[in-house]
Amino acid sequence: MNITRREAIRAGIVGGAAIGGFAIGGLFGCAAGAAPSSAARPAGAGRTRVLRLAHITDVHVQPERGAAEGLAMCLRRVNALTPKPDMVITGGDLIMDGFAADEARTRAQWDILTRVFRDECGLPVRHTLGNHDIWGWHKSKSRTTGAEPRWGKAWALEQLGMPRAFHAHRAAGWKFLHLDSVRPDGDGYKAFLDDEQRAWLEAELRATPRSTHVLVVSHVPILSFSALFDSKKEAPLRVNTATMHADARALHELFASHGGVRLCVSGHIHQQDEGAMHGVAYRCNGAVSGNWWKPGGDRSEPGFAVIDLYDDGSFDNAYAPYGWTMRAD
Repeated sequence: MNITRREAIRAGIVGGAAIGGFAIGGLFGCAAGAAPSSAARPAGAGRTRVLRLAHITDVHVQPERGAAEGLAMCLRRVNALTPKPDMVITGGDLIMDGFAADEARTRAQWDILTRVFRDECGLPVRHTLGNHDIWGWHKSKSRTTGAEPRWGKAWALEQLGMPRAFHAHRAAGWKFLHLDSVRPDGDGYKAFLDDEQRAWLEAELRATPRSTHVLVVSHVPILSFSALFDSKKEAPLRVNTATMHADARALHELFASHGGVRLCVSGHIHQQDEGAMHGVAYRCNGAVSGNWWKPGGDRSEPGFAVIDLYDDGSFDNAYAPYGWTMRAD
């Protein structure tokens, strides 16, 4: 693919057309109401809902701009859903930034997140790590050495009660695989699975019968059109390995060959898009923080996704704005 963003818009690729088996929807914002997106089988066609999830991603909580109040409002909306979700899955970037923040700033953000979830959630939560949840990888800006006990992913794992950054669990005939997308790259990062995690993922899928439906959660999208349009520059569309998985082809082929992987959800881009190829669906589900809690911008309205999972492996995925008004300061 070697076309500019302007050429893509002129050609009609943006705004609902399909290319390479993917359908693009809502790349540069979302409607005022929930934006439904579902598997091919319609509701009521002999299927039974077995689980309802709230997918909460890219919270970016911070002391400024009322972010704690915004997250609390989001969680109240989640709890007010009828029927209420059985589980919350987070998609990473829970705090605004620990990557380039000092110890005091990082602690303040985790304290806010812990307090709001404790006071407002009331549902089982399964977490996923994002790049901003990692402490100090940008050593000069964070003023870290790398020898601190909580440096890197250790602090986030401690805060979230996770023994390691990737994990699996089961519920109601579905298996959930939470991936750790982020690898260090100098003062930055790239998105791919290292050898240890790749071996774990392959072993998990080998041990999972095809009759068990699988949902994969990652912070960075595995496949996403939003990632291609993340840059404002008029340049040929290329995959940035900080905005989409560098190992996307290998992971997709692994999922497609298994036959039971139904849905992969992500965040990171603060946009919504959807696609499917070889029976595997991909959904990028916006951001609780919208445009990082700032007014303006071209990101999705602050929201979360409601995901209904069915006994036949189908799903409904709807984006639900929760009514937060951005603050100028």
